[in-house]
Amino acid sequence: MKHLLEVKNLAVSFKTHGGVVQAIRGVSFHVDKGETLAIVGESGSGKSVTSQSVMKLIPTPPGIYNSGQIIFDGQELISKTEKQMQKIRGKEIGLISQDPMTSLNPTMKVGHQITEVLFKHEKMSKDKAHKRAVELLTLVGIPRPEERYNQYPHEFSGGMRQRVVIAMALAANPKLLIADEPTTALDVTIQAQILELMKDLQQKIKTSIIFITHDLGVVAKMADRVAVMYAGQIVETGTVEEIFYDPRHPYTWGLLASMPSLDSNSGEMLTAIPGTPPDLIKPPKGDAFALRSAYAMKIDSEREAPLFKVSDTHFVKSWLLHPMAPAVEPPEAVKNKRRVLPGVYEQPVMVEQYEV
Repeated sequence: MKHLLEVKNLAVSFKTHGGVVQAIRGVSFHVDKGETLAIVGESGSGKSVTSQSVMKLIPTPPGIYNSGQIIFDGQELISKTEKQMQKIRGKEIGLISQDPMTSLNPTMKVGHQITEVLFKHEKMSKDKAHKRAVELLTLVGIPRPEERYNQYPHEFSGGMRQRVVIAMALAANPKLLIADEPTTALDVTIQAQILELMKDLQQKIKTSIIFITHDLGVVAKMADRVAVMYAGQIVETGTVEEIFYDPRHPYTWGLLASMPSLDSNSGEMLTAIPGTPPDLIKPPKGDAFALRSAYAMKIDSEREAPLFKVSDTHFVKSWLLHPMAPAVEPPEAVKNKRRVLPGVYEQPVMVEQYEV
């Protein structure tokens, strides 16, 4: 089957005063039509750089596309000029950022900001663009859209501003929507509303979504498939069921073990991931997670593991999957999570809260 988006062996680095940061190191993944892929990991794992790379938003310099391909709807994007990418951004690929206030112009009425997208990408007349903007505000659940059309961003709550950003991202009917931590700045109740809105909109317009998050509750609610990132690499990928019920990489175990569930006893201790991510100016020789893993073997400090196939949809970058590796069971904290179906974690769970 032809993928809507296919990223192949992508490597991106940044020149800094301290050296060259190897932010993305051989990342490969795909997104199919109508699918939601969640990319999850700690801060600094490379999630946002990956999403920005897909849209060619990495400033060069200091950023460098060292190798790889980004193929979107049959087009190779890395070789495209900035002018060519401007026709794709917003029209073919939409973006929902973390903080709506950085996406909205405080000096422009929100309706005009939506019609600006329609003028640029859809070449609509003023009347048609106004009508479509009101329809979009209605679609994302903004009450009194005609009145709200003429208001400024500061007159909206945080949740309503994020709905406006979603309306702008959907204005040109993009085939792919990249949501980069879209609910992090919102309170728990509003987060839940925005997630439900995005799920409902996806079913209506059949767009594909890349959901960047460190919130494992969002993963359970939103995703069809999951890519777990660590130190600029994807270390495990699979369906939601495979990642929650049959995780194989020790880092995935650490993330899941640190996640509280609603059926937990009040005295349950959360498991922290020891240590910190490696310095990507000088990445480790072997497995980047080895120094933080209780399951590391000698080979982990010598050679980088290949991707081992668990199923047609489940791949793991760990020597523990090698036929000659010792049999290792995930910790009890991870096994206990299997008793709870994905999607029931009503409270968002931030990975960073439980890191050491």
